[in-house]
Amino acid sequence: MFIDIHAHVRTVAGPRYLNGLPSFALADELLQIYDKLEVERGVMLPVVSPECSFCVQSNEEIIELSRQNERFIPFCNIDPRAVTNSSDADLGHLLQHYKDEGCRGIGEVTCNLHILDPKVQNLFKHAEEVGLPLTFHLASTDKGGFYGLVDEPGLPGLELSLSRFSNLKFFGHSQTFWAEIAPLETVGDRNGYPNYPIKVEGVIPKLMRKYPNLYGDLSAGSGHNALARDEEYAIKFLNEFQDQLMFGMDICTPSNQPRLPSFLCKLKDEGKIPETVFNKIARLNAINILGL
Repeated sequence: MFIDIHAHVRTVAGPRYLNGLPSFALADELLQIYDKLEVERGVMLPVVSPECSFCVQSNEEIIELSRQNERFIPFCNIDPRAVTNSSDADLGHLLQHYKDEGCRGIGEVTCNLHILDPKVQNLFKHAEEVGLPLTFHLASTDKGGFYGLVDEPGLPGLELSLSRFSNLKFFGHSQTFWAEIAPLETVGDRNGYPNYPIKVEGVIPKLMRKYPNLYGDLSAGSGHNALARDEEYAIKFLNEFQDQLMFGMDICTPSNQPRLPSFLCKLKDEGKIPETVFNKIARLNAINILGL
């Protein structure tokens, strides 16, 4: 029924606990969750940036895991500071190598640099040239304690990037990204889960309408909250952007209880979104975009 566009897995070498809580699920644990929720396959996103150093892993680990089980779809991940820590680093040969090894995309990009940092723009340039989509986590600040690319309210840096790299498919994700589905009432809403109704559309639908290379990764609490905070608007949003939205869960511990599967199924079963729209978001968009 579903393809998970945003998944992480703990390799045997990874730490078992983070701040006293279990870290990413092991492969078998994740597959048990998938079986329960009728998830066919999942996109495995390596963690490589030091901002997420609690679980740094290699692209090779994810590739090998995906070769062992075809339900796992490998992405590669290259930190923009890699190779020479400069804006002219040749990242293209690395991306092409991992594409040749079977990786279907890049991400999750979590470095805490401004989205318009020349090193980040260099990564986008090479990603576009190699022809791999890119999943990014958006953050509100680089002042410490956060991970993800930084942009200001209104996401002007994201818009400029979408314009500059019109052939690069951007998969947007995180609280800071999805909070902008509506105008922000407070700056603090960028780091949380706003629960007020969506009376006026925000930046995200405007950008998705203007830039067909922006896709919505509906994973985690942030993706679910963007829809569940206002079901009436969610129905309009899902219908309009049915070709640019993708189901995801972002399970970070074996005990995670994702709410998006039941929410989308409820809308379908109640006839609030057509089955054709549900199928696109649940699995077909991922199949088409990633060439599965």
